[in-house]
Amino acid sequence: MQSRQPARWGRNLLLLIAAVALGLTAWFWTRMRTDAVARTAYAAQTACLCRFAAGRPLASCQADPAIKQDWVGLHEDTAARTLTASVPLLAEQTSRWSRDAGCVQDVWKD
Repeated sequence: MQSRQPARWGRNLLLLIAAVALGLTAWFWTRMRTDAVARTAYAAQTACLCRFAAGRPLASCQADPAIKQDWVGLHEDTAARTLTASVPLLAEQTSRWSRDAGCVQDVWKD
């Protein structure tokens, strides 16, 4: 029985760590989600203006300190003239360019 005891401690410790991580994620999920929606909306709008209004290449816009944010990725659809910013598993926002209105953000996806 003594040989099984260390294995139980290791397994129980891993289960405890997983439970704490899951609990913290659940506790802060709303705040993380809200923050991600705001960050992606800002990045999509700013990158759209940089790319389509200013005519800069997307790589140049992505390097701009006003747009570059941790965990926010930018994706361009040249044919539709849209820029989408996303944070994996949390949020995605799109801004569309039109000559008449400039960059207009799609309805926020909550």
